[in-house]
Amino acid sequence: MNLPIYQVDAFTHQPFRGNPAAVMPLSHWLPDETLQALAQENHLSETAFLVPLPESEPADFHIRWFTPTTEVPLCGHATLASAWVLFNRRGWSQPTVRFQSRSGLLGVRRDTDGWLTLDFPALAFESVATPATLREAPDGAPDTAFYVPADTNYLLVLPDEAAVRAARPDLRRLTGLGNQGLIITAPGQDCDFVSRYFAPGAGIDEDPVTGSIHSVLTPYWSKRLGRERLEARQLSARGGVLRCHDRGDRVDISGQAAFYMEGSVQLP
Repeated sequence: MNLPIYQVDAFTHQPFRGNPAAVMPLSHWLPDETLQALAQENHLSETAFLVPLPESEPADFHIRWFTPTTEVPLCGHATLASAWVLFNRRGWSQPTVRFQSRSGLLGVRRDTDGWLTLDFPALAFESVATPATLREAPDGAPDTAFYVPADTNYLLVLPDEAAVRAARPDLRRLTGLGNQGLIITAPGQDCDFVSRYFAPGAGIDEDPVTGSIHSVLTPYWSKRLGRERLEARQLSARGGVLRCHDRGDRVDISGQAAFYMEGSVQLP
């Protein structure tokens, strides 16, 4: 069995920047253990698998996302990469492609300036006392954190961009939390806000650019700054730029994409 595979760098216009995702369009679902093995072999933060849906369905494709160790409920950069592949390599001619996922119906539209815009749910968050583990990862963690029930992430708001850049969280201790990961964020120097994301519990020490965390960062910063439209940067080594729009119960998360490679995977 030969399966197509593509690799696209998301939230960047340059190869070797942004967040690389593997995209594997399928004709039908393979066993979960095969999907997980493929994601482990690809060894990227996410591999997206797509299966077309009948015209009678409200979505065009069913999408699932796997890290090297687990399936996740929502992923932005691999959804952006999947849409890029459909628009540019698989002949999808409509201006929007719709995905059915564990997080409901998701859309991606192709904008006139070449950017792609994700239509994602806004994720609720709740104020909690910062867990003892997070008080030491990173240094200077605030007394209050935010918890995101939909994906079990914790969110820490740091005083400034320099603190986000300097953070060196203890990944072993983060794994002990047993949740998906830790978001750190602060006001940006030349953008509205910056962030980084660590998810060792999901097999990702630091994710280069994470679209899905902007489903919670967008409503947080929109309320704090009093603006619906925001520009964000993720401060990993590869880095990425995102445009965000708070639409109440939904958020728009826009980014560019750079094609890297395509090929085939041979399964016995």
